[in-house]
Amino acid sequence: MRYLHTMVRVKDLDASLHFYATLFGLEETRRIENEKGRFTLVFLAAPGDKAEATAKGAPCLELTYNWDPEDYTGGRNFGHLAYEVDDIYATCQKLMDNGITINRPPRDGHMAFVRSPDGISIEILQKGGSLEAAEPWASMGNTGAW
Repeated sequence: MRYLHTMVRVKDLDASLHFYATLFGLEETRRIENEKGRFTLVFLAAPGDKAEATAKGAPCLELTYNWDPEDYTGGRNFGHLAYEVDDIYATCQKLMDNGITINRPPRDGHMAFVRSPDGISIEILQKGGSLEAAEPWASMGNTGAW
């Protein structure tokens, strides 16, 4: 058995790609446009997984965009996505500078949570050991649900 992908439905493909690729740093590995089914699938991988994801199709995040409008609720009902980053403070700062709310700041230098434009909870974990506690993160409170 091997892990293939996590699929999340998105309402606005451009906004989601801006979040996951431009801001969060994932890279597109493949795309499927299905006119008959009226949907687009975009597969994304973390830079460290891109070679394997391109060659073997995994591990990936699959964004499913249905062309016909539909409301999706309970984005948190499957749990969350988790990504390891080289510098949790720099990652959170970049997201925050681009209008993303840090729902659970990295007060411990190890873990933070944000939400995608579609309300998907994403856990950000510091690679290796925790970074030393630093402001403004150490004293920042939680915002909203994560």
